[in-house]
Amino acid sequence: MRRLIDYFLLEWKQEKVRKPLLLRGARQVGKTYAVRTLGGTFEHFIEINLEQDEKAKAIIERDLDVKRIVLQLSAHLNKEIIPGKTLLFIDEIQQAPKAINALRYFYEQMPDLHIIAAGSLLEFAIEQVGMPVGRISSLYLYPMSFIEFLIALKKQLWVQTILEQTLETPLFDELHESLMNALSTYLVVGGMPEAVTQWIGTESLRAVGKVHAEQLDTYQQDFNKYAKKHQIKYLELLFSQAAGQLGSKFMFTRVGEYQKRELSPALELLEKAGLLHKVFKTAAQGIPLGAQVDPQDFKITFLDVGLCQAALGLETSSWIADPLNAFINKGAIVESFIGQELLAYADPISKQQLFYWRRDSRGSDAEVDYVIQIHNKIVPIEVKAGTSKRIKSSYLFLESHTCADYGIRFSALNYGIDKAIYNYPLYAVAGSLQSTSESLRLALKYLLSRI
Repeated sequence: MRRLIDYFLLEWKQEKVRKPLLLRGARQVGKTYAVRTLGGTFEHFIEINLEQDEKAKAIIERDLDVKRIVLQLSAHLNKEIIPGKTLLFIDEIQQAPKAINALRYFYEQMPDLHIIAAGSLLEFAIEQVGMPVGRISSLYLYPMSFIEFLIALKKQLWVQTILEQTLETPLFDELHESLMNALSTYLVVGGMPEAVTQWIGTESLRAVGKVHAEQLDTYQQDFNKYAKKHQIKYLELLFSQAAGQLGSKFMFTRVGEYQKRELSPALELLEKAGLLHKVFKTAAQGIPLGAQVDPQDFKITFLDVGLCQAALGLETSSWIADPLNAFINKGAIVESFIGQELLAYADPISKQQLFYWRRDSRGSDAEVDYVIQIHNKIVPIEVKAGTSKRIKSSYLFLESHTCADYGIRFSALNYGIDKAIYNYPLYAVAGSLQSTSESLRLALKYLLSRI
């Protein structure tokens, strides 16, 4: 699996002033695989799993003496740890939260040693012990993007086409249809690496569904690790029902019989675990977008579109058998997919937040599915699951926001420009964003260069 994160990990490796790195993200999005891939570029690679290796855990937890830790780990593993030549990977670091604090001393006392830590429930450990300010770097990883999915399918020429295509020239119909069909496959398989691997090996929706069921079960088993006993029932209820509100303002009153005061803390836990993301309503009248949010008004997206449909028990075979109608009938899933793509292509050095805009006015309601910042401008994004050309909300947004010059519409339509609206096919999120971010452009270039 080739991932965009590979570029950012290599960039971290080559930094002259380098801090220990935390690779953050939900369980099973590919963190361990990505670090092992980077480990192949080192003379020595040492991996320690603190969930499995109690002796290593005890060594790290004893105190914060970095030299002692390295010496004893080396003896325990019978492997030499050499600064500048060794990548030391501490996996499941949440099993020893004190080890997170130890990372700052690696930066101060052994800055030449490359050290990465990751964990399936890392955010809860960080909350417990805090993050050493200015002493640790972070990178955030999400499920595989559609571009990464195409690379896994060995469709690199399709990727090159998406990245090189201009708005002025529609893609020829046959390739556009092929890419839409590939996207429909992605929408049922999703971006969880194990599910993608299973699809490539079997092309069986049943096999993919089994992976999704097992992963959903694992996430629910984790509830006991980070929630209080009385919160488990709220977590289970939200996990099974919250995704049913995709595409609309989230309302606690639509989730069972419990009150907001009972459900809200549980929703925060699911967000911290990376299982869902909030999309906050913003006035979007200036930068930063987060300064103008209403914290009580938000939509949600699920970690992954494939997992989401499995959690909802939706019929998914139509994505393969009848893609066009599937797009039309599952607009909320398509909208969630765009949110997933926006996160996947964002700069991973910081945690990203999603926003949307809505105007509530009698006889003139309007909603823009996402609002993003590109350089110093605000850009509204509308998502159309089918071939509808209606973009009233985007124009209303542009009329009322002087900081926005143009909008983007993602739909099943081909490339084109409609006055101040840039029309991109649903599969072209990466293409629409690459010119706005030098780091993304370089990461995409690196991804293709490794084929």
